[in-house]
Amino acid sequence: MKPCRYGLIGAGIGASLSPSLHETEGRHHGLNLSYELIDIAEPGTPDDLGHLLTRAQADGFAGVNITHPFKQRVVGLLDELSPQARDIGAVNTVVFRHGRRLGHNTDAYGFAESFRRGLPGAAVGRVVQLGAGGAGAACAFAQLSGGVEQLTVVDPDADQRGLLAEALSMRFEVERIAVAAPDELPAVLAAADGLVNASPVGMAASPGLPLPVTLLRPGLWVVDIIYLPVETQLLRAARAKGLRAIGGAAMCVFQAAAAFELFTGCTPDTGRMLAHLNRLLQGSGRHIHA
Repeated sequence: MKPCRYGLIGAGIGASLSPSLHETEGRHHGLNLSYELIDIAEPGTPDDLGHLLTRAQADGFAGVNITHPFKQRVVGLLDELSPQARDIGAVNTVVFRHGRRLGHNTDAYGFAESFRRGLPGAAVGRVVQLGAGGAGAACAFAQLSGGVEQLTVVDPDADQRGLLAEALSMRFEVERIAVAAPDELPAVLAAADGLVNASPVGMAASPGLPLPVTLLRPGLWVVDIIYLPVETQLLRAARAKGLRAIGGAAMCVFQAAAAFELFTGCTPDTGRMLAHLNRLLQGSGRHIHA
């Protein structure tokens, strides 16, 4: 059986559960699949993305997933983008085929499916999103596609939030999209139905809260797309106040499942993958619900 070799390129990804998710699902399909971590935070690993992509192709990889901080930077290094990846302006899945690099985005699907299952019936009139990076672009696209009436993106980088708003306005009505600086967060969140954290604040490498706890008020729902740690400080704070809140574990599974299909051509069993991730997370005392 011909080996199927894939991987993940990013920073601080040593704790990623993607290898287990992909390799275990691969075994169910009779695939000789290996999934490797290429962590630029590890000593001796170059952080030149172009070099890493070239090396992966030369080493016989059939594709790679892309994560922070490369989801937007990788776009200019690819030969072709899927229509959705082009609309979003960010890529998390690169397939190597016939010497070409094909970019896809499965994060938007992952977010949409996780939200649909995890927060059924949630009001989506006004939503505030923290983060305008690659993951944030996908989440914003998913929310506007899914019926959010007005989305306000908050990011400390004025250029980044402006560029995201400009990109989104090419696909959605301009009046549905707004941007704000962090000091405007109290005002925009006061009128919001929900909050999405698509910033890196809360990850193991960037611990902490992405906003003051005092801004979490009754009636607000919260999504934190970070999945490690499973219970971020934001989720703990939201649940302590009785708010409906979900983390990023289910999103991780759904985006991984879509990437798996792009890599292998096999349709994954998402229920099986969710159950597997739950088993992996049992030691943390938390479970995902989707």
